[in-house]
Amino acid sequence: MIPWLTEAVDFPPVHKALRRPNGLLAAGGDLSPERLIAAYRLGIFPWYGADDPILWWSPDPRMVLYPQELRIGRTLGKTLRKGHYRVTVDRAFREVIGECSAPRADRTGTWITAEMLQAYCLLHQRGIAHSVETWHQDRLVGGLYGVALGRMFYGESMFSRMSDASKVAFVHLVRQLVEWEFGLIDCQMRTDLLASFGAREIPRMRFSRLVAELVHYPDRLGPWTFVEVPPAVDAGA
Repeated sequence: MIPWLTEAVDFPPVHKALRRPNGLLAAGGDLSPERLIAAYRLGIFPWYGADDPILWWSPDPRMVLYPQELRIGRTLGKTLRKGHYRVTVDRAFREVIGECSAPRADRTGTWITAEMLQAYCLLHQRGIAHSVETWHQDRLVGGLYGVALGRMFYGESMFSRMSDASKVAFVHLVRQLVEWEFGLIDCQMRTDLLASFGAREIPRMRFSRLVAELVHYPDRLGPWTFVEVPPAVDAGA
């Protein structure tokens, strides 16, 4: 059995999360900004289907990217050098999360419910949730969104309507986070795409220690502006 959250925003210790399903920690509660911020400060995130209660997770191991370890493949490097896309930040948050919530060919339904969308829009209004947008001829063709606390960035979801569009957004974000001395990007669960960028799995205990350190830096509240568009680099993979 897992704990059922009440009005209090406290969470169980993450080491009590289930092994199967990996990382399920608690259920219930709400998606208020206060609860979401409390969760992220502990490395906990919500993930659930439309017909489920709110479920809270802390998987072990955890997929992360150390920003300085970003790898860019040859094909993506060429795309970046061509400069066909324009990249912005915090210009179209609701549109980005809306695109991320749209059904995709490789899955049925979406975990980004209307309740979830509204909750993260409230975090964006508080300057805590951020989006990176990729544009082609003034059309939004890709992007991602996530949450930033201190020098910790928690990636949530990305979408792409043209080749490499979400990847271009991700590269620009990572290079800016390097400039801002962010220490870690949470990628939650392993995917081949994230691994291709240099992300790797680390034990939950190590992840929790890093989060505890990084979230205590002053928050860089939004709306964000990239100091300068990070340059394209030679392929690293």
